Amino acid sequence: MLTVDFDRLGLRPGDRVIDMGCGAGRHAFEMYRRGADVVAFDQDADELAGVLELFGAMKEAGEVPDGASADIKEGDALSLPFADGEFDRVVASEVLEHIHDDVTAIKELIRVLRPGGTMAITVPRWLPEVVNWRLSPDYHNAPGGHVRIYTDHELVDKVTKGGRPNDGTPGDAMVFEGKDHAHGLHTPYWWLKCAVGVDNDQHPLVKAYHQVLVWDIMRTPRLSTATRLAEKALNPVLGKSMVLYFRKPE
Repeated sequence: MLTVDFDRLGLRPGDRVIDMGCGAGRHAFEMYRRGADVVAFDQDADELAGVLELFGAMKEAGEVPDGASADIKEGDALSLPFADGEFDRVVASEVLEHIHDDVTAIKELIRVLRPGGTMAITVPRWLPEVVNWRLSPDYHNAPGGHVRIYTDHELVDKVTKGGRPNDGTPGDAMVFEGKDHAHGLHTPYWWLKCAVGVDNDQHPLVKAYHQVLVWDIMRTPRLSTATRLAEKALNPVLGKSMVLYFRKPE
């Protein structure tokens, strides 16, 4: 279940890319399949171990082209252990809403992106997220949970200004290149979970809706066309994730 459109990001075989806050690795795996030189970065060692194992399985199964490479790196988003301009593409999907000092994290993402490189940042969309927070404090109060709700204007402003030094001297600013929304089918599901209890996975309506999402992810033939059309219609209005694309000036 991908959130980022890699064609829009401009990903090409041989690009060096970082998936910052990779989690279970869904975007890292797709970039590896497309022939990139991938670094899956996270602070969770257990998650990274699983990602590394699947990287190896993909290689053995012949799912990646010759020349593609992939590795993991554990560390802190506020101090990325990489050189300035090391990456051609940067992905940070569903990460910044968890980080208290998001401005520093954004500056680090910009620092490691080469001039001319592109970045995709995804966060929960404002309206679906506001409803979730109001329906259930447990949705965001869990350890490591969401600490803020972004509007598109706030996040665009933070990223486009993130390349400027704190001393006020001129510096490179990121260029905003566009916005998408994704996962429209997931918004009603989370509203339902928050209404009945975020941990109440055995509620009949939650179980039924979850099965529809599983069918969609697995592309079950008898439902995939209907769910694709439904999600395409819902994304502009209720897409749970907001996807922002940026370019670093040459």
